[in-house]
Amino acid sequence: MLSFPAAIKVYLCTVPCDMRRSFDGLSMLAEHVIQCNPFSGHLLVYCNRRSDRVKILYWDRDGWAIWYKRLEVGTFQFPFAETGRKELAAWELAVLLEGIDLSQGKRRKRYTLPAAMQPETAEKADGEM
Repeated sequence: MLSFPAAIKVYLCTVPCDMRRSFDGLSMLAEHVIQCNPFSGHLLVYCNRRSDRVKILYWDRDGWAIWYKRLEVGTFQFPFAETGRKELAAWELAVLLEGIDLSQGKRRKRYTLPAAMQPETAEKADGEM
């Protein structure tokens, strides 16, 4: 079982991926499909069309790291779409990897910071001044 810090961002590639891709191919998908900086240190999650394999790519201070899992039986409940990404919380990734279907559950309403107060948005605004 993997454990993730709560502050880490998880980006799910919603396009099925060729699992023969390695560091360079997956980082290219991060830039062009997920549209995020692959060197950010956040987790980039990819799944194959059959949904029985998953790769997680991340930049670890001085190099790339890949975590890879192949299921012997069953599939991951992966939200495929035509293009793009889906952002998950760290706990949602852990639940997805454990085989629990998130679409069957209902999330209760919670408070979120307005866009202007988000840490990433505030950093960008400071850099433009």
